[in-house]
This record gives sequence, structure tokens and C-alpha cells, in this order.
Amino acid sequence: MAAGGRPAAARGAGGGSAPGGGGGGPPRRARAVQALLDAAGPVAIDELARIARGRPAVETLIEDGDVEIDGRGLVSLTLSPQEAVDRIREWTRTRAQDAAARMLERFAAEPELSLPLGELAREFGAAARDALAMLREEELLTVEEVLDRRDPLRSLEIATRPPPELIGEQRPAARAITEAIDRAQGEALLLVGVSGSGKTEVYLAALQHAVEQGKRGIVLVPEIALTVPTVSRFAERFPGRVGVLHSGLSEGERYDEWHAIAGGAYDVVIGSRSAIFAPQPDLGLIVIDEAHEWTYKQADPAPRYDARTVAERIAELSGAALVFGTATPDAERWHAAAEGSLRRLDLPRRMRAVRQPDGTTQVWPDEGLPEVEIIDVRGQRSLFSGELAQALGETLDCEEQALLFLNRRGLAGFLLCPRGHSPACASCDVSLTLHDPPGRLVCHQCSRSRPVPPRCPECEGPLRRARAGTQAVQREVRNLYPTARVERWDRDTARRREQHEEIFGRMQRHEIDVLVGTQMIAKGLDLPLVTLVGVVLADYGLHSGDFRARERTFQLLEQVAGRAGRADRQGRVIVQTLSPEDPAIEALQTHDVDGFFEDELTWRAEYGYPPFQRLARLVFSHARGDYAAEEARRMSAELERVAAGLPNIEVLGPAPPPLARVRGRHRWALLVRAPDPAELLRGVEFPSGWVVDIDPLTLG
Repeated sequence: MAAGGRPAAARGAGGGSAPGGGGGGPPRRARAVQALLDAAGPVAIDELARIARGRPAVETLIEDGDVEIDGRGLVSLTLSPQEAVDRIREWTRTRAQDAAARMLERFAAEPELSLPLGELAREFGAAARDALAMLREEELLTVEEVLDRRDPLRSLEIATRPPPELIGEQRPAARAITEAIDRAQGEALLLVGVSGSGKTEVYLAALQHAVEQGKRGIVLVPEIALTVPTVSRFAERFPGRVGVLHSGLSEGERYDEWHAIAGGAYDVVIGSRSAIFAPQPDLGLIVIDEAHEWTYKQADPAPRYDARTVAERIAELSGAALVFGTATPDAERWHAAAEGSLRRLDLPRRMRAVRQPDGTTQVWPDEGLPEVEIIDVRGQRSLFSGELAQALGETLDCEEQALLFLNRRGLAGFLLCPRGHSPACASCDVSLTLHDPPGRLVCHQCSRSRPVPPRCPECEGPLRRARAGTQAVQREVRNLYPTARVERWDRDTARRREQHEEIFGRMQRHEIDVLVGTQMIAKGLDLPLVTLVGVVLADYGLHSGDFRARERTFQLLEQVAGRAGRADRQGRVIVQTLSPEDPAIEALQTHDVDGFFEDELTWRAEYGYPPFQRLARLVFSHARGDYAAEEARRMSAELERVAAGLPNIEVLGPAPPPLARVRGRHRWALLVRAPDPAELLRGVEFPSGWVVDIDPLTLG
């Protein structure tokens, strides 16, 4: 590796003495090195060290000038074309001089030409090195070292566009953010805007103001899949001044982007949660889009951090304004805004783009969110109700696009009867989880458990586990509409950045009629031709056994509903459910965000869940199940002993988590509920095998 840790290569120094001639090493090794370089050109430092029998010998060769570390070099002509032609005629035709003459002719034909060293070596063969050294000695060519930057945005085609005029509630929202930027006191604001209300335009206006004041910004998105459309929007406003940073980049791209950011190359850096650590100088604004998303918390592996909490601390230290933007806040920030500790800004209306007769587009406020139709599918065995199948056919007939949503990640084992009832915990108001191996239902909040009942306790109907996924939905659409172009967007079809880009681009170009997907299709996508959103089954997330299940289900469904009717076409949302009376489903039908959280926080306050108490989750894993259970009980007793001297601390468990065995290791979990769990945990020593997660967002 070269200095700084960057991959490097070695090559002979060209016009210097024979390697080792200056006392650098034994001639035999030097000749081996020289032969390798002549035959292969640049080679890795490690390979060179192997041949030279050790790095000290290589370092000696470098010090003597016989071998040089080679970044990417560009070769350029230093004299006029006519002078180059005259000089060519003077050469006698030895092998090296012949190559030098041809090389000089190459540059004389194009006086502004610059070529990488590697390309010269490929074009002129083994004599290239000596020919280049000859031309450099005569000062006929120059060689300069330049940064070979790997640009992750090279594949994007971006056209600049002038900023639109902010209208309606966008103006005071943007003004509040720009004033916070100017005060530079690290203020945090909650921007609650319905889907399609123009939150991104508010972000862009605030960033433009920050840049005009000599400051810069960081924008976080919850999924790598959202990076491409987000970067395109921001690059239109800040051409050539947008950087990206996320785990989907190659190591080389991350290296180059990190150093470009630190050098002040970008006005805006966009990325997923890890981009909050970007070394952006002169930071004036941090935007966290879709701020309710649980993916901002890294739960595994360590370090376990929440990018939103990190952003709050960075804003305090730097004085940057911090904006949490969302259509559906998380409970903690909704409560903070209701209590007055977080300033709330609202965008309650959609902005509809209307094409004018002269071909221009005018943006107008639009009071209407897409109509949501709730379909009770209790007792139904087919994936699609008659209403959803008919609506899908009508959408295809109109040559419009549809999104079909089914969240496969909600398949933790829970039981449902045909009427939609699920056995629930009496004290936690969450569904009981079927433990593997089957036999008991366990509450993973308070550890209560009971045997699986033979029939539904509510209606005496049979209990069953629902098992459907996006692949089954895709097959069903193809069976119903054989000519429709149907694709899936989930972890199985899009793991790499290029796959996300391809699917999104095909949707934009209307090469896909129906897109079936998981939560990837629910967030931040602006697709004007999508007029129908169908939720195949809303209940998986509702019965996941997590106290946040209802909140997360409402957020996800409200987000996916917002993908419909975002341009000048009316949108329609059809939600199939086994639980039409659930508060999350009822609130979704009227898009009642505030009403949902008022109801949700009532029971959380009663049972002491966030935001009214904080949690710490402790998980122990071991290859032996009996030992894992014994250690969990021992730790529970230790925590109870320490907690006895501290007020308002509750230790729950131990109990097996929903995934009780992972990669051959048995898992047991404890939960600490307190105003500050760290107060208890500071006095406890955790042996190897324990994982401690403060403020967990999932209990899986």
C-alpha cells in the first residue's frame, strides 16, 4: 500500500540506473525485479516485495530511484507540433528511439493530448518505458501526477433546471429553516408535510440559502434505493457540487468521496445513515428525509447508533440547523413537538403540477390526498379482492402504472383466525409471537407466555399463519394480466446500487406497468404515472409482536399510499386487511396523523413505553441453548440486585426473542425500562456473548 493506505503499483523508474546498482540490494534480486517490471509493467507492491524477498529491499530500490510509486500519470507534449516533427527526423532508429519517435508523432498529431501512463505502455509495448524516459530527458514530454477519482455519479444523466417559486405553506417553512441557519445555534425543526407537499423543494431552498452564506449541507435518506432519485433532484440544483456517501459504493469510491468531501468539493453530501459522519466543512444544514424510518438506527453490528441522535449532537457542536422531514413522524418527535421542545412546521397540502397550453408546467396547491379504500378480506383465500383486481385492470387500460405493496419482513410467526383476531398479551397490548419450535405464545415485551390455544379465544375459529410474499403477488398479476409488464423491487431483486438504479429508471421510462415490492417502494419515489397503489395485505406488520408495530404499520402504509396521484392524475389507494377496525387502518383511511398518535400515545403512557420511558435491550447468544438460558437468568438476577438501589427501573425477562436461534446460536433477551437505562448498566459487567442496545427500534 502507498502512503495514506491507497492501493498502489510499482514500476521501473525509466531512465535511472539498473535496479540495485546504487547499492540497494543484491544484483540477483535487482535483476529479478527489473525483469518483472519489463515483462509486466506496473505490479503490486506486495508482489514486488515477494520477489525482492522482503519490503526493506523494495524500500531500498525506491530510495535509489530505481522503482517509483505510481499513481495515475498523464503525459503531455511540451513543444509545438512542427518542432516535434523536426525532432523525430533526428532520431536514429534503435528500438527505444523508434518507439520514442512514434510516441512523439502521436502527441504531435494532437497537441492538446494527454494520456495515462498505462495507455502508453499498452500502445508502445516493452520499449515504452525507455522511450518515455528518453523524451522526458530531452524535455519533449512532461509527466504529471493527477488524482484518478472514481465518480459514483458517472452513470447519471442530469440536466440542470431553474428553481421553482415556493408557494403556499412552503414559504414560511423555508423561511423558518433559513433563519435557523443564520442563527447558527444548532436548532432542530420537525417538518411535517403530506406526501407530495413539496418537502424536497423546501430542503433545496434552504440549502441554496446555506450555500449563499458560504455554508454546506448533509442530506440523509433512509435507503440506498432512494439515493439515486434524491441525488438527481439535488444535482439539478447544484450541478457538479453534489457528493454521495453510502455503503453501496465501492471501497475506492468511498475513499475518493470521503477525501473530496473533506477538501470542500461539494455543497451537498447525500447518503444513508453513515453519511452523517461525512467530514463536511462549514456545515450549515442537516436534513434527515423520511425521518421516521427505523433504518436510521444501526442495530447490528456495532457501533449501535441512531443517525438522528448523532445528527442532533453534530448540530449542537457545529451550530448547523437540523430538519427532520416526514409525512408521518415517529412517536418520540411527534411527542416532542406536541410538548413544545421541538419546533414543528407543517405542509398540509399537496402541490400538483399542471401542464399549461404553452407547454410550461405550473404548480398549484391541491387539497386532495389520494382516496383510500379499505377492503375487508376476512375469509377470503385469494390474494386479490375483486375491487383490487378490477382497479388494476382499469389502470392498465389507461396506460398508467400501479404499485402493489406487500411487506415480507413482517412474517414473524403470529396466528390469525379467519376474522382477523390474533392472540394478544393482556398487559402489553401487542400480539403474542409463536415460538419456534411451536408450542407456546410469548410476549417479547414482558415475557408472559402461554400455550397455543386450539381455537381462536375471540370467536372459536381456527388459527392459522399467513404466508404470502412479493413473488406470489407477481405470479398472480401475470396470471390475471398476461400482457402486463410486471417486476419486483425487493431484497431478492435489488441488492446492488446498479440494480436499484435500473428498476427506478425503467419505472420512470414506463418500461414497467406494475411494480410489486416491499418497503423499498414506499419511500420517497416520485413517479408521475403511478395512479394506483394496492396494499395486498396490511396485517403482517400489525401483528409482529413489537410495541412499535402499530406505529410502524401506519407510517409504512401512509408512505406507500402517498406514491399514488402525485402529478396531474387522480390517485387511488386500495388496502386489503384482516383488521379493518384497527386504529392504524382507520387513521390511514382519513390520513389522520395527529389523531393516530393521540390514540397511540395514550396506551404507551399507561404501560411505560417510549417516549415516556427509555429502553435498553440485552441479548445473550451461545451455541448451547441450556447455557444461554442459564446466563440470561444469572444476568437478570444481577440486574435486579443493582436496580434495587435505584428508582424507577424495571427489568423484564429473560425470554427468547422472535429469532431465538440465529446461525446456530441460541438467543435470550432482557429488557430494561427506565428514564435512563445507562444509570443501571454502568454498574454491571457484561461477559462475552452479550449485546447491549440502548433505545432499540426493534425487538426482533
